[in-house]
Amino acid sequence: MTNEIEAYSPRLTFLSQKAVRKLIDTAMLLIESTGQHVAHEGALKLLKSAGCKVADGGMVTIPTALVEKAIKSAPANISMYNREGELAMELGGRRSYYGTGSDLFYAIDPGARTRHQSRLEDVKKYARVADAMPNIDFIMSMAHPYEIPPKRAYVVSFETMIKNSIKPIVNIADRLEDLTQMWKISAVLRGGEQQLRDKPFTIQYAEPISPLLHPVDSIERLMFCAEVGMPVIYSPAPMAGTTAPITIAGHVVQGVAESLFGLVIHQLKSPGAPFLIGVGPAVFDMKTSQSLYNAPEYLMAYLAFVAMAKELDIPNWGYSGTSDAQIPDGQATFEAGLATFMAATSGSNLNHDVGYLDFGRTGSLEMIVMVNEMIDQIKRMQKGLIIDDNELALDVIAEVGHKGNFLEHDHTLNNFRSTQWQPELFSRKPQHIWENEGSTTLLERATAKLNTILDSYEPQALSEDKAKAIEELVTGFQP
Repeated sequence: MTNEIEAYSPRLTFLSQKAVRKLIDTAMLLIESTGQHVAHEGALKLLKSAGCKVADGGMVTIPTALVEKAIKSAPANISMYNREGELAMELGGRRSYYGTGSDLFYAIDPGARTRHQSRLEDVKKYARVADAMPNIDFIMSMAHPYEIPPKRAYVVSFETMIKNSIKPIVNIADRLEDLTQMWKISAVLRGGEQQLRDKPFTIQYAEPISPLLHPVDSIERLMFCAEVGMPVIYSPAPMAGTTAPITIAGHVVQGVAESLFGLVIHQLKSPGAPFLIGVGPAVFDMKTSQSLYNAPEYLMAYLAFVAMAKELDIPNWGYSGTSDAQIPDGQATFEAGLATFMAATSGSNLNHDVGYLDFGRTGSLEMIVMVNEMIDQIKRMQKGLIIDDNELALDVIAEVGHKGNFLEHDHTLNNFRSTQWQPELFSRKPQHIWENEGSTTLLERATAKLNTILDSYEPQALSEDKAKAIEELVTGFQP
């Protein structure tokens, strides 16, 4: 036998290529025939000059050829860097990264079933804990601090995240004014605007309004990002049964059409600017009126969308580590683990919402700690099955034969660490040892680890000169 190496990792294939192309072609047809409403005058002029049909009132149809041109001009890979300028993520292909979410109104009290209204202190805690978790690649605020004036909340939260983590940030902005201020803050971190363009640190999250509406604030931020080179996510959140068709295929077609419509505007403004396609395919529960994150229909629409993004070869915005449960219980761990496994095996790129509970209203620090371990196990699986002479171990099997054992063989000693994944929180201990150590649950072990982080973990400090410059920008921000 030769020593040729082959590696196989788990892949989740949901649709045939023919089915994926049908969905994409239908989204293109929707963009070209039905059109979408644009409320931004500058974007309307840009679209009209490019050959789009602009009707009175702002309804725009875009030729398929122009959509295809925008798809080709969008980069297939986006390099993201941390606060200190070190490469942190390569967004594209089938590479998967994981992070928290944003703007939750409540936070679960660790070790309890109670919750409190989100505060700026929660933003700080979420950032520190995420910074300490090796499998959390980027951060978002997780909390919307109620005690901060709404028009200042996003900028203040952005500063708090910067001070408590070096990881890349997906930022949320209410208007162009606060996004511009975050861009200025990021330029201070990099030492200049060009340095920030070369090594982006933050990604803007923007949304159109389903169905088929692109408001002024969203387009302003979209075009600003194109102009300055800040990567941008343009992700609608169509809800099946209310703001999108109830059927899964129609749901995802509308969502992709809305995101691609934004891509055309973005690429017309600055061809080649970094863009992430996205769809948040929420499901309206006809029985409870809840917006569901983890319904099977949501997950199926999500997988269909990711398949479309892979076919288009555009980096995608995704989801993982989230649950509709109210507390970090068995339902929460099942749903979070399932969504995370699906994100990894489908090749979804930038996956947020780790730690979300309660239909996207409540955050849990303990869930972040537990999902971090889930991601670690899934990453081991994603390393895949290697087939070479060492892994096949044909000679070793012959040497051991039918009388020996593999425990004493050098091959086992040389390979067990690289082969076997070892958990930190998940229990593999026999019953008597587990009982002697307190009979703890996964949640209790996660809470203990969380308390250690909150008590003793210190993120890398921001330099004094940069911290001062950023504080001046935040203090001086008057929306």
